[in-house]
Amino acid sequence: MAMQEAFPVSYIEPVFRPPSEAHSLILPVTNGCSWNKCTFCEMYTAPQKKFRARDEAEVLDEIRRVGERYIVNRIFLADGDAMVLPTHRLLRILEAIAEYIPSVERVTSYCLPRNLKRKSVEELKELREAGLAMLYVGAESGDDEVLERVNKGETAASTADALIKAGEAGLKRSVMILNGLGGLSLSKQHALNSARLLNQTQPEFVSTLVVSFPQGMERFRERYPDFVELNQQQLFSELRQFVAELALDNSTFRSDHASNALVLKGELGQDKDRLLAQIDHAISRPDQAGLRPEWMRGL
Repeated sequence: MAMQEAFPVSYIEPVFRPPSEAHSLILPVTNGCSWNKCTFCEMYTAPQKKFRARDEAEVLDEIRRVGERYIVNRIFLADGDAMVLPTHRLLRILEAIAEYIPSVERVTSYCLPRNLKRKSVEELKELREAGLAMLYVGAESGDDEVLERVNKGETAASTADALIKAGEAGLKRSVMILNGLGGLSLSKQHALNSARLLNQTQPEFVSTLVVSFPQGMERFRERYPDFVELNQQQLFSELRQFVAELALDNSTFRSDHASNALVLKGELGQDKDRLLAQIDHAISRPDQAGLRPEWMRGL
């Protein structure tokens, strides 16, 4: 019997992607995360995930071989922040995708705000014209105290600058906020300032996840020793404060990640009242709110 040919893309596990990229080809152009110091994030802490840019010739060869064997509509550039690569290198990757996999309709990537500091609006426009459609930005919070406590390495201002720059270049932006990241003492300012960040930048997509610590809280508590986790009702209350403060003109809102007990979907601002009513129902009658059971939640 003939041996089955190996899949043409090489992966170093674990590999992560946003929920909305479930049907995309994951194409690693870097390994790991160039920052990798956020105390709440364990995605790239394994030894084999130490950050490096992948060999460009290897990536381009994988693109060619994928195009010879598969019809692909979407590609997600992995790992944690492909946008750390120089613009000219990203352009060669995007141009190879267009040449060898012409069926691709969109290319997306995670993006750390710091990685856009060295890229001009004109460079980002070049990337968009070459096929890059959207950036996923884990803002986590719009509150500087929370960001400092979790060692994000960003401020609300640096995140806003990156989001505005990407928007000016015509790139779609999907921004993630972590429900519960500020703990009990910083919950209110986390909610209000996160909403303020989004109101300022008006991203096309907004999502919330719930902070969790599957490998324990020791690393997290090194910088935030007095952190008190929010219980389910407090998480809902914080989420309500956040949504109530949003003044978004045309953003798709999702709170449907596996970590969320309450699944929310809508368009802001037209669905704001409905979303708030759903949260209020979950607060007042959690037994009737159709919450996702505990065993189904996680990262």
